[in-house]
Order: sequence, then C-alpha cells, then structure tokens
Amino acid sequence: MRKVHVIGAGLAGLAAATALARKGAQVSVYEAAPQAGGRCRSYFDSVLGQVIDNGNHLVLSGNHATFDYLGRVGAQERLVGPDRARFDFVDLKSAARWMIAPNEGPLPWWTLVPSRRVPGTSLGDYASLLGLIFPGATRRIADVMRCDGALWERLMRPFLLAALNTEPEISSAALAAAVIRETLAKGGRAYRPRIAHPTLAASFIDPALAYLQDKNAAVQMGQRLRRIEFESATVNALEFSDATIAVSSEDVVILAVPPWVAQELIPGLAAPDRFSAIVNAHFKIAPPRDAPQMLGVIGGTVEWIFSFSDRISVTISGADRLVDREREELAHLIWNDVAAALDMNSTPPPWQIVKEKRATFAATPEQNAKRPLATTQWRNLLLAGDWTDTGLPATIEGAVRSGHNAAKIAYSR
Repeated sequence: MRKVHVIGAGLAGLAAATALARKGAQVSVYEAAPQAGGRCRSYFDSVLGQVIDNGNHLVLSGNHATFDYLGRVGAQERLVGPDRARFDFVDLKSAARWMIAPNEGPLPWWTLVPSRRVPGTSLGDYASLLGLIFPGATRRIADVMRCDGALWERLMRPFLLAALNTEPEISSAALAAAVIRETLAKGGRAYRPRIAHPTLAASFIDPALAYLQDKNAAVQMGQRLRRIEFESATVNALEFSDATIAVSSEDVVILAVPPWVAQELIPGLAAPDRFSAIVNAHFKIAPPRDAPQMLGVIGGTVEWIFSFSDRISVTISGADRLVDREREELAHLIWNDVAAALDMNSTPPPWQIVKEKRATFAATPEQNAKRPLATTQWRNLLLAGDWTDTGLPATIEGAVRSGHNAAKIAYSR
C-alpha cells in the first residue's frame, strides 16, 4: 500500500495510524509536541511529585470505536469500572446522596421503581427525554425538552454538560441525541462508566506507540508542520522546521491537528471557531476508603470527582466562567466542594490546576454546522479530529471515530 503521513499524535492521529499500520500501510506520524496524546496525555508533575493526567476522560461501554482502538493496541483491560451501570451523586445544598442504577436492557423498567429513580422525579418526567431521540439538525436542547426540574438538574444536565462541554440549554440537540442513542437509549450495558487506569497515557497512548513501533511505523516528536505545499488537486510536499518531505500523488496525508492549526495550513478551510474550556484539579491525597470511583456533584462548583489510589481529581466542564480565575483561588474553591462531598478535612492538600481554554469546540447548532468532512478538495489530503463531522460531540469516541474514518478512506484510495 502507499505511504501515509499522519500529522498529529493525539487520539485521532493514533487511531488512524494504528488502523492503517494494521492493514500493512507504510505509516509515518509527526507530532509538534515533545510527547504524544494531545489533550489525552499524562505527565510527571513536579509540584505533586507524581504522574497525573491533564484531565479526566470518561468512556462509556457503548463507545465501540474506542474499544476497537484499545483492542487493536492490546489495552482494553486498561479501562476500569463497575460490572453494571452505576452512578453515584451528592447534592451539596441538600446533602442528599443517591445512586442511579439502570437495568441492562433497552427497556428502562428501572424508572418504574421509585427507589431506583432520580430522587424527586416521577415516571412522567422521563418521557420528556423522547424529544431528544430525533430532534433535527438546527435545534437546541431547550427547544426539544424541559430544562428544569429534578430530572434535569440531578441527571440530564450533568450528563449532557460532561458529554458536550457546553451549557446544555444552548447546545445542539442533534449532538445530544447522538450520544443518547448510542448509550442511554440502549440500556445500562451501553453506559457502564470506564476510567483510564492508572493514567490516560498508560491506557490510550503508550500502547498505541508500542503497537506502531512493532509495525515499523515511524513516529517523530517535536516536528511541527509549517506549511503544506499544494499543486493542482494534490498535496506534493510537507514543510517542517528542519526538513521538507516530498509527497507523491499516490501518498495520503491525514491532518489530525486542532481546528485553528488546520485553518492556518489549509486555505479557506471552514471549521468551528468558538470553543469551551475545561478546568481540572488534582489533589495529592488518598481518598476515603468508601469514596466512589466517580461521584457526580450537584449544587457546587465541582461536577465530577474521580478517586484514584494516590490522588483525587476533579473535572469542571463548560468552565469559561472559571478559566481566568487565579489558580490558588480555584484550588480552594474546588477543594471546599471535594471536602464536603467526601467528608474530608477542609484544608487543601498539595494541588495542581490544569486549564484547557480551548478544550473542545462549543457544541452549539451553529458551531456543529461548521464541522468539515474528512475529505477535502485535494485528492490525497484527509482530515481527522473530534472537531470534524463525526456526528458526535468532541469526546474520545468522536476523536477515535474520526481517525478510523480517515483511515478507511485512505485505505480505499
């Protein structure tokens, strides 16, 4: 098979590269950063003296592209979670605690049992979710369902905010529907929560790099693409800071970089141009023994608390309101919620704050309409990334699916 140049070693690029390497393609991967992973990365933090992830990424058991990727690189066992779908919540305002425990199959009979429902909800409340199944391309979530009441505040809003990283009321109903059709609508077996263990890199990145090495693919770090040279309907050269690589018309280039980088490299590329932030906090302290692995928080600044053996990590999605605040202020604000939720001492342990100002594209109908296809006007240039038109929001599943799609197109040419 022809040579394939993959620009970017985030999840989209690695998914494309490993899929093509498996098919026997001659693959070269170029990454501008000194390490692979993009937003799905781990690193040794000198302040905490331990390896941490840049953020927490939740995978659901119905994310089939993600599990195909992990299976290919031999890392499916690196994701851990309960045998059945279980979600623990605490409301900091009322001190109420509860667990959502749906049944495994697609018929949601668990909603018939008051003790298994979200506290304060009735059976009729769940019927409002039907508006999200096939809502149309241009509508917002607030246009198709109620955005108030106990079901919204205690389940749907936190779930959708985590999936979309945008205030749910103004977010694309079509993107929300895509997530729900593939997870919630299929029953608990499709949304068992899974978390990378012990780190994101150990689960998603290091096994892929080892796989590519085993397949004799070339992976180069610190290689920033400066310019793409076009001739007629094809790419004919890739200009890096220290070398220019010729590209034949039979070769394929997969550009798996953030949208703002892609727009600098490709003339006239339409792409999302509004983004939403994520704030993550890491605390060097062992959680209480009875702490759930993942805890949803209602009524506070914090949204999700993840408990690891050596640290507690927090993720706040749609965090534009927080991203410019001082790090120390954020650490104390966040720890106050963690201490209340896990019944811990109010004095913060050693901490680290990680801000992603442009973590994902804003998942509004307007921004969703700007997402480009994988194919371009140049015959041998393809796009990959969670910001391309995958039909999903900017999640791990969307990134991996985009890489697989680009690889499929590249292989067929």
